[in-house]
Amino acid sequence: MKKLLSVVLVIAMLFAFCACTVITDTSNDDTKKSETADNGQTEDKFVDYTAVPYTAPADIYDRYIEKIDGVDVSEIKIGVITVGDEAEGYTLAHINGVLEMAQILGIDADTQIIFKKNIPEGKECLDAAKELVADGCQIIFANSFGHEDYMIKAAKKYPEVMFCHATGYQAASSGLDNMANYFNNVYESRYVSGIYAGYKLKELMEEKPEIVHDNTITIGYVGAHPYAEVISGFTSFYLGAKSVFADTDVNLEMKVTYTGSWADHELENNAAKVLIEEGCVLISQHADTTGAAAACEAEGVYDVGYNVTMVDAAPNFAITSATLNWASYYTYAISTFLAGEKIATDWSEGYETGAVKITEVNKAAFSKAETYNAAVEAANEAIEKIIAGELHVFDTSTFTVGGKKVSTTTKKYAEQFYGLEYIMKDENTGAKYFAESTLASAPSFSFIIDGIIDLSAK
Repeated sequence: MKKLLSVVLVIAMLFAFCACTVITDTSNDDTKKSETADNGQTEDKFVDYTAVPYTAPADIYDRYIEKIDGVDVSEIKIGVITVGDEAEGYTLAHINGVLEMAQILGIDADTQIIFKKNIPEGKECLDAAKELVADGCQIIFANSFGHEDYMIKAAKKYPEVMFCHATGYQAASSGLDNMANYFNNVYESRYVSGIYAGYKLKELMEEKPEIVHDNTITIGYVGAHPYAEVISGFTSFYLGAKSVFADTDVNLEMKVTYTGSWADHELENNAAKVLIEEGCVLISQHADTTGAAAACEAEGVYDVGYNVTMVDAAPNFAITSATLNWASYYTYAISTFLAGEKIATDWSEGYETGAVKITEVNKAAFSKAETYNAAVEAANEAIEKIIAGELHVFDTSTFTVGGKKVSTTTKKYAEQFYGLEYIMKDENTGAKYFAESTLASAPSFSFIIDGIIDLSAK
């Protein structure tokens, strides 16, 4: 399957809607929206929703454009192998990233890019790579974890062609100069999406104090597989939401269930329903369809999605989605290739290079402008600190495992992490943190921390 663990650590790593009178606004501007009040008069609803969510600087790609100044880009031919197509969120994000790269660098997508879509994680990938080479492609990308072995075979067979694989971990150990792995620090945007969830939870607690049981509020998470990528994702989301409650005595717990599939609308929908029955008042996901969001909309439960906006599936209850901007990598890789420079064997970046972000923040999901504004301001502050290196998502002071802080991965957890030390120390602040996507591009965080309940382990 796609999207898995990291470096040597890994073996396996990546519409219903309810009746409601609220008018949906999914924009991030300050345009006034209105709804009809009970007296038939029109009142402004969103005029006070003034905070603006963070967006990457407009010049984020300038260095790549400058890198190929004077280079003739018309001769390059690019191949892209994807496990799905536009109907599947993960692949759609990759396709959009490739097309945006082409626009940024002045490449003709129609004549210089060849897509091979819906390619299974088998020999079909090798066949697709061979066809792309025969079609003149000098650089080929593949986006699914199960493609990696076949990309390596292709790289050995065609040393003159560059092969880049998303979510894998074997490029470094392959010893091939024409093989690379890439990922994005999506845990950063998941943490930020968790902050939005936390503020919504605070709002819910004021409106419905009965959702707090034994001083605890419960949220849920629909995961695809119990792999490090998913564990890293739901942990960062949980830590982001938990950070909002740092100044309170309320406990936050999160229940996790797995579908066993990266993209299955029915399974994700049913998994969300199970979590709702378990008392979860807000649900997030690491799965690729709108199934969970649709269930949330039908049941009146708030939702934080993944990859794409979930507002169409849950216009009243979708808050935002953590997502990746694959254009960041594709622009880096193609500009580097065109400049005759070596593409990094392992590449993973986050907010600093615009590689991750959240989708639109749905104002209709908030009851009060002050909550929305506070959430935006807190999220923006966290992003600024992440970029500045002042905030580490997996700061070891913010979580425990089995009631204890984690100070090293080379002793008690040596087997789990193959003897590699992932706990590092910030030289400026002294903070210790798990250095996700640093030793390798793919995620490796695989602790089930206290406060997170794996329902499959029951």
